[in-house]
Order: sequence, then C-alpha cells, then structure tokens
Amino acid sequence: MARRVVVALLGPVAWTPPGIDPTRWRTALAEDVVDLLATLNEVETAVAVTPADRPLADAVVWPDMTVYEVPELTVNAVLAALTRYDQAAVVAADAPDVPGLTLGKLLRPLTTRPVAVAPVEGTGPGLLGVAARLPVPEWLPVLDLDTAVPTDARVGAPSPGDVAVTTGWRRLRGPADLAALDPAFEGWDATRALLSGHAR
Repeated sequence: MARRVVVALLGPVAWTPPGIDPTRWRTALAEDVVDLLATLNEVETAVAVTPADRPLADAVVWPDMTVYEVPELTVNAVLAALTRYDQAAVVAADAPDVPGLTLGKLLRPLTTRPVAVAPVEGTGPGLLGVAARLPVPEWLPVLDLDTAVPTDARVGAPSPGDVAVTTGWRRLRGPADLAALDPAFEGWDATRALLSGHAR
C-alpha cells in the first residue's frame, strides 16, 4: 500500500477580518486545518513552514505530527522534503472548514495520474492544494498556492490529462469567503471562537 501524507503549508494569510488581531487569526485558521488533518484516515499528516514560522507550527501541531522547515513557501519545496512517501498532498492553511472528503479526493487521482490539483472556489487565483506521486515529475513547475491556477500545473506536462482537477473549496481570503462560512457545518472551532469573540 502506498505511503501517503497530507501537509498543511502554514503560509501568511492575505486578509484578516476587521477588529481581529492578524496573528490570532492566522493561528486560528492553522489550528483548524491541522485539527482536520488529524482526523484523516489512511494517511500521515504534517505541517510545513519556513524557519521564521516554526513557533506557529509548534503552537498548533498535534504531538505526533512532523514539522518540515522549508526554504520557501512553494508546493515544490514541501514535496522535495517528503522523501519517505509515495504520494503527498500540500494544502493551504486558510481553509478551516474544508471537508476531509475534499482532501481525500485530492489524493484519489494519484492511482492513475502523477499530479492532481484542487482549485479555490470564489474569486481570484490560487489553489486549495496540490497532490503528486513522489518523486515529483520533473515537468511540474513551481507552484504557489496563493497565485497558481490549475492550468499552471499543466504547462510542462506531457499530456494535459496528467494533471487531474479535483473538487475545490474556498479559502478565507476576503469578506465574501467569510460570509460563506456555514455555522451549522461542524469543525473550524478555533476560527468560530475567534469570530464570536470567545477565543480561548
């Protein structure tokens, strides 16, 4: 059975709701994504940060999670560090309410294709996540989750079909994304608490 890992890339956040401290907001988002990863079955989980953000990682990881320090906040830098695995997914850490099933769908195409990408729902560029068989195909370009779009991953591919596009989800990058949060949806406890003014 393939050894798989899902890694949350704890990069900076592009937007913070008015009246909320940016550091607390970023921490709450990261905590919720990490908590979600910890519930996934049949995969290992980890986080990745640049050395400057190691304190953030240490504050949100579960005791058995690995923290990878990477030289830059790109998907490729994270994938390059994952030498012990056969398949890996790198996901953004500002999607606190993403369903675990959506992350599972990101890995599923790797049985037949070398790369899969999950787009961001809503406006603007960006990806929710990227998954790849390891070692990473040489043709995969450098991908930034904040600026890349699915077609960017296909630029050097031998065939467009080598990159699967899976189910997308929103990232909290603006007021419209915040308004789309469903209070009835389970999870995102830290973000919910911060927004309600009852953060611990």
